[in-house]
Amino acid sequence: MSINRLTTTLLVAVFSLSSFAAKPSKEKSITDREYTAKLAYKIAEPVLRNMAKGELKKNMQIELSPTWDNRNKDVTYMEAFGRLMTGIAPWLSLPDDDTAEGKQRKQLREWALQSYAHAVDPDSPDYLLWNKESQPLVDAAFIAESFLRAPKQLWEPLDEITKERYIKEFTELRRINPPYNNWLLFSAIVESFLMSVDAPYDAYRISSALRKIEEWYVGDSWYADGTHFAFDYYGSFVIHPMYVEVLQQCVNKNRIAGKAQLEKSIKRLTRHAHIQERFISPEGTFPVFGRSITYRAGALQVLSMASLHEVLPADISQAQVRSALTAVLKNMFSIEGNFNEAGFLQLGFAGHQPEIADSYTNNGSLYLTSVGLLHLGLPANHDFWTSEAQDWTSKKAWSGQPFKRDGAYRD
Repeated sequence: MSINRLTTTLLVAVFSLSSFAAKPSKEKSITDREYTAKLAYKIAEPVLRNMAKGELKKNMQIELSPTWDNRNKDVTYMEAFGRLMTGIAPWLSLPDDDTAEGKQRKQLREWALQSYAHAVDPDSPDYLLWNKESQPLVDAAFIAESFLRAPKQLWEPLDEITKERYIKEFTELRRINPPYNNWLLFSAIVESFLMSVDAPYDAYRISSALRKIEEWYVGDSWYADGTHFAFDYYGSFVIHPMYVEVLQQCVNKNRIAGKAQLEKSIKRLTRHAHIQERFISPEGTFPVFGRSITYRAGALQVLSMASLHEVLPADISQAQVRSALTAVLKNMFSIEGNFNEAGFLQLGFAGHQPEIADSYTNNGSLYLTSVGLLHLGLPANHDFWTSEAQDWTSKKAWSGQPFKRDGAYRD
C-alpha cells in the first residue's frame, strides 16, 4: 500500500470514529423534578390503584418486623394509606396539566378520592381499622393531616356521606388516651382538622398538646419526645410539622393559640431545616440513627417542608436543597430491594433490610417516606426546580469552597 493510500485510509478511519463519538446519545437526560415525580408515582401507584377498587387488603402483601409486637396486623393498610396521602397531598393539590406528570398526578388524585371513600365505608372490603387498639389514632392523624394539606383537592370533593363518616370516625378516636409523647400531636391534629371544617372539636386535646410540646423544647430546634430527650428523627417525622400545622389552624380560626407562638414554631422549623441540610453529606447521604429509620426519606421532612413553604434559612438556596434532596433520593432508591415484586415498599432503609425494623413496624409504616417529597408541591416553574443546580453546604465545605459558619439558634 502506498503512503498516500495509507494516509487516506487512516484519515477515513479517524473521521469515522470521530463521527461515531460525536453522535448524540439517544438517552434523554431526566430533570430532578421528573425523577422525583416518577418516584412519587412509583411509591403511590400500587396503594391507590388497589384501594380505589377496594382491593388493597386483597393485593397488598404484609411484611412485619422480625420482632413484631403482635398488635393487629391489619393496621398495615391504614398506615400505608394515611402516611402516603399526607406526603403526596401538596403534590396532588397542583392544578391539572397535559404533561406526563400532570396526567399521572390527576390519576393519583382520582384514585385517592375513591380510596378515601373506601377507608370509611363499613361495607367496603378496604374499610380501615378505625375501632380497634390505639394505633389507629396515629394513622388517622396522618389522614387528617392530608386533608389539612390539600383541603380543596382532597376534602371538599368528597360526598357528604363520606365527610360525615370521617367526622364520626375522628370523633370516636377520643376513646384513645394518647401516651405522653409525640402522640399528643396525633390527637391535636385530628381535633385541629375538625376545627378547620367547623365540626365539634375537643379544645383541650389541642391546648394540652401545645403546652406539652412547648415544655419539651430543649433548644436549638430540638424537642424531647416526652420527658426524655432522644436523638432521632421524630422532630422531623412528627413534632415540627404537626406542631406548626396545629398552630396554623388555631391562628386561622383565632382560637386556642396565637400568631406569636406560630411564628416562633416556624423559626424553629427553619433552624431544623438548616441542620438537616448540613446533615446531607457531599455524596448525598445522611446519618442513620434513632428509631424508625425504615421511614427512609421521611427523616428529611422538615427540610422538604421548609422548601415547600419557603421558610428556608437565608443562607440556603432552593437550588441547593433540590440538589441535595435529589441526590439522597437517588442514592436511596437506586438500591435493589426497596420494593417487592408487586411494587409495595419493603422493610429497610436503602434496599431490603428487615432486621433494622422496630417492633411496631410493618411495610405500611414505610409510606411515611413520602413526606420527604413534600417539595413536589412546588410547581414545575418554581425557582426550586428551574434554578441551576448548586452544591449544598457539606459539598461546599469538603471541596474547599466558601460556606457560612454555623451557630446555635435561640428564641
